[in-house]
This record gives sequence, structure tokens and C-alpha cells, in this order.
Amino acid sequence: MVTVNHQRVPRKRTYLMCSPEHFAVEYAINPWMDVTAPVDAELAVKQWDRLRETLVNLGHEVHLLTPERGLPDMVFAANGAFVVDGTVYGARFKHEQRAAEAEAHRAFYESQGWRFIAPSETNEGEGDFAYVPEAHGGLILAGHGFRTEIPAHAEAQEALGRPVISLRLVDPRFYHLDVALAAIDDANIVYFPGAFSAASQKVLAQLFPDAVVADDADVMAFGLNLVSDGLNVVLNSEAAGLAEKLKALGYHPVPVELAELKKGGGSVKCCIAELRR
Repeated sequence: MVTVNHQRVPRKRTYLMCSPEHFAVEYAINPWMDVTAPVDAELAVKQWDRLRETLVNLGHEVHLLTPERGLPDMVFAANGAFVVDGTVYGARFKHEQRAAEAEAHRAFYESQGWRFIAPSETNEGEGDFAYVPEAHGGLILAGHGFRTEIPAHAEAQEALGRPVISLRLVDPRFYHLDVALAAIDDANIVYFPGAFSAASQKVLAQLFPDAVVADDADVMAFGLNLVSDGLNVVLNSEAAGLAEKLKALGYHPVPVELAELKKGGGSVKCCIAELRR
């Protein structure tokens, strides 16, 4: 890990979130979901609201998507689309239980006047796409292996006009890219190598030689499911080790408690979609 001494500067972001008003674990579509484990819905809303307040207090703008009854995973707003340069590449969920979320997201973006491109291929939005705007002229990192299908990577590249790097996920616990990799500023990432195939690990090492490499404890605490404005890194409070690594590199860790939402297999980033004009 390389220590960087230059001053880190935050950049104001615009986000989309959806209240966990109807959140519950009613089915199991990832290894973290246990239908026998009770969810405290009231606590989930409180924890989510603290996350929203944290973003606002850091100076960011947060738009809200209206939750819909019967869609308990809508709180994971990152999965509904992927937005770059004012263009929205819509989601098409793998599992039927979440399929209707895609239309709710489309309705939001179209009502706000965004350029929306409907997908033909299975993809789960920012769950499997990450954008690093100052890396190699603007690079999209895209996961596949569990949810998003490889043809969606080509479709996203055509829709968004940015090069897409396909990365193969190999551990079902890290079923989405955003639980194994995150952009920590506009040019660099943090990732857990063990979530990726050997070839994808080589690609990441070549593209991001100064990346922060996370360990087992970091990823199991959902520490990589984070959002960063270039200085302030909002991450799961359980990821204390990763917070220390980031602090040593000049970032400002902002821990938040999201234990209830973790029961659905998500944390900070899963709850937040970035709206990039």
C-alpha cells in the first residue's frame, strides 16, 4: 500500500436513495439473506435516515425514490440504473422478485428529464458498474458472474460511450461488484482481490497500481460497499480496519451503522445511486 501525501479534495455529489419503509427479508437471493432472521423495520429506517443525513451534512444532494409495497429490496437504490454524463443505462434484474424495481427507477429518471436507455441485457445497475472518471480518461469497471451478464457490458459501453472493463466475480458472497470494489476518488479504487478471477486480478493490478487492497476482514464487514466524495469515505462502522487504512492515506472515514440492512446483503453503497450529470 502506497501512502499518498497530497491534499484530498471532496467533490459535491448528487445521490438517489429509497427509504426502507417496506424492507424485509422475504426471500433469499444472495448468501447473506436469511428468511428466518428477524428484521427490525423501524431500526432499518432509523439507520437509513442517519445515512441520508450523513450525506446531506457532508454537502451532498440527495433525491428520494418513493418506496413501493411488495418490493422489499427497493432500499438498495444503487441497483436500479447506472448514470454517466447525464445518460441513464437502466437495470434489468436477474431475479423476478426485484424485476418491478426497474420500472420504478425508469419512471423517476424520465420524470426528471434524464436521457434514459432501456436495457436489453440483464444488469443490476451500480451494483455491478463502477465509474472512475479520471482513470484512463474515464473508465467503467463492470462485474459479471452472478447477476449482470457479460453482454450488458457491451450494451453499457454503447449506451454511455465509455470503455468498459469486464471483471469476473468468483465468490458468491460477493455477488455484486459493489461489495468487492469501490471508487475512493475520481482516479483510484479499493478492492478485494479474492472476489475476482486470477485474470481479473491482473487487469485491476495493471489499471490501478496504487489501489488500496482490502483484506478478508474488510470485505466481510461490507467495508467496500462504500461511497466517497474524494475525501470523505462513508462506510460500514464494522469495517474499522479499512477505515484505518484509508485514514493513513489521507481520506476521512465516516462510519455508519447499517446492521439491519446488512441482513439483506447490502450496506452503504447498495443504498445509494450516484446521479452524474
